[in-house]
Amino acid sequence: MTDTPRDGGERHRHDSAGRGDRVFAPDFLTELFRNPLDHGYADAAARRRVDPPSPARVRSGRAVSAVVLVALGFLFAVAYRQTVAEEPDRSQARSGLVSQIRERQEETDRLTLRAEQLREEVTRQRDAALTRSAAARLRDLEATTGLGRVRGDGVVVQLADASGNQDAVTGAGGPGPGRVLYRDLQLVANALWAAGAEAIAVNDQRLTSTSTIRSAGEAILVDFRPVTGPYRVSAIGPDDMRRRFEASTAAALLRRVADETGLSFGSREAEDLTLPEAATDSQLRFATPPPSPSPSSPAAGSSSVPRPSGSGTSSPSPSGGGR
Repeated sequence: MTDTPRDGGERHRHDSAGRGDRVFAPDFLTELFRNPLDHGYADAAARRRVDPPSPARVRSGRAVSAVVLVALGFLFAVAYRQTVAEEPDRSQARSGLVSQIRERQEETDRLTLRAEQLREEVTRQRDAALTRSAAARLRDLEATTGLGRVRGDGVVVQLADASGNQDAVTGAGGPGPGRVLYRDLQLVANALWAAGAEAIAVNDQRLTSTSTIRSAGEAILVDFRPVTGPYRVSAIGPDDMRRRFEASTAAALLRRVADETGLSFGSREAEDLTLPEAATDSQLRFATPPPSPSPSSPAAGSSSVPRPSGSGTSSPSPSGGGR
């Protein structure tokens, strides 16, 4: 038989006492999963076991619940009957609006066709009244100003919203950097004018010297007419127009935006493009001769009538800014 060392026994008792005095912090997550219900539920259940509700109280509670259910059912029935009763009126109003929209569209189509016929009749009468050279000069001026249809080779620049920038329910492009802005179309149009374009159209909307490219909310307007993507900017001009456009700062900016946001941007050469005349009637501004000089007016050599500061023509270009 061996004796246990004294110091070892004392150390064992000391360690046991030390472990007994140690205090552990509560584990809140473990306690939460172990007792998920609030203590108030347990207290309420204990009170119910000690002092159960009387039969009269139980019956009154059931009566109140029954009354509430009956009232809710009555309200639902009234709402359903009212909805069913108003449905014919709503359907009739909707049908009336749809018919009015169709009538207005048909009337617009008829007026557009009539305007086209009158425009062709005016052209025939004008050509008959003018000499051949004067009629040819007038047609050239109309093509230059956008009031006449033009045809020739050129460049087509196409832009489209990023594929992930489309609403899954409405199909409309949502806000974000991957969406084509009106400033992008302004950049492309101005860059094409600078590259030598003689005529430009955005989605078959011909641009003139007074054209505007703006935004109204989420819509892009060209001469106050909405255009939707994909956006196609067609231009007729010289053979090197695409090379000059691709070398412009506007094209470099749009290529960088396309790489960063997924926006679609590209250009291609096109043969035998046909651009329509401007849809809106432009207000023609013309010069009038000055009144005949009176005897008291200064001599012709010292006339104070202002003269043009320069000669030549400038390409029409809608104002625009950077992206």
